[in-house]
Amino acid sequence: MKLPRRQFLYLIAGTAVFPTISRIARAQAYPSRPIRLVIPFPPGGAFDAVGRPWADKVKPLLATVVVENMGGGGSSIGAAAVARARPDGYTILLGGTQTHVNEALLKSRPLYDPVKDLDPIAGVAANVLCIAVHHAVPVQTLNELIAYAKANPGKLSYGHSGVGSIQHLTGELFKSLTGTPEIVQVPYRGTGPVITDLVGGQIPMGTPGVTGQVIELHRSGKMRVLAVTSPTRLVAAPELPTAAELGFPGMTVRGSIGLLAPAGTPVGIIEQVAQATRTAIAEPAYQQLLIDAGIEPTLDSNPEKFRRSLAADVALWAPIVKALGLKLD
Repeated sequence: MKLPRRQFLYLIAGTAVFPTISRIARAQAYPSRPIRLVIPFPPGGAFDAVGRPWADKVKPLLATVVVENMGGGGSSIGAAAVARARPDGYTILLGGTQTHVNEALLKSRPLYDPVKDLDPIAGVAANVLCIAVHHAVPVQTLNELIAYAKANPGKLSYGHSGVGSIQHLTGELFKSLTGTPEIVQVPYRGTGPVITDLVGGQIPMGTPGVTGQVIELHRSGKMRVLAVTSPTRLVAAPELPTAAELGFPGMTVRGSIGLLAPAGTPVGIIEQVAQATRTAIAEPAYQQLLIDAGIEPTLDSNPEKFRRSLAADVALWAPIVKALGLKLD
């Protein structure tokens, strides 16, 4: 049967709209299954302290979030896995300063391009580090540690979360600023193992990120935190001096922690996750949880703010990495 011209045109127009409607429907359905959050470090440490509560807080706003720790390469292995994942919003990275600095500055053959292969979603928090020692090390202050290291060249070693990590860079920066080049660096696969061996005495010194666990271990005497790298004293541990106030302003170091998606993830999905994150962080209980852990919540972040923050982090570390001559390959 031959259709009237007007009816035929309506049918053609309707058919052309179907793909668009289908795409919109798919976007509106997000998320329809659990989201995978990759933490590029082993369990334990600042990233876990931020990521696991985030997963709980956004569950009613998004969907179930399955946390997967994927350590190795100072965050490179986990971050690269996300960079290669399907850009559909179901694989998200908890990255930040570490994931950008690692590949942008420290690799001759990077596993991914942090700018081109990952799209920022939102910052969640900022973490600072500390200089800590095993309780048996005969020092009580940062200056005593420096004097001890100079008097006992080669006797001290410090643990960090992986070659090229911010912890590693901070340790090498400490050595450079204090004139203690003989301190030996010992790489681990994440902060958790560093803390375990520092408490157990397998290593005399470490540069872990500050968390509630680190603060409690300090207060219980199982390790001794000599200085933190924040610009001012921490609300959660005001008894801990900053490296800056002890005469080392160049040791002011903060690392951003936030969410990134594979490049090409739809803008609508990125904004949906960013909005859920802003809503979660606006909750006083979540803010307090982070503060109690020695971590600073990042309020009202968005993709562009986080992008600018990461670019600033890379710019900050670039001259330091160059001066130290650090390369991972």
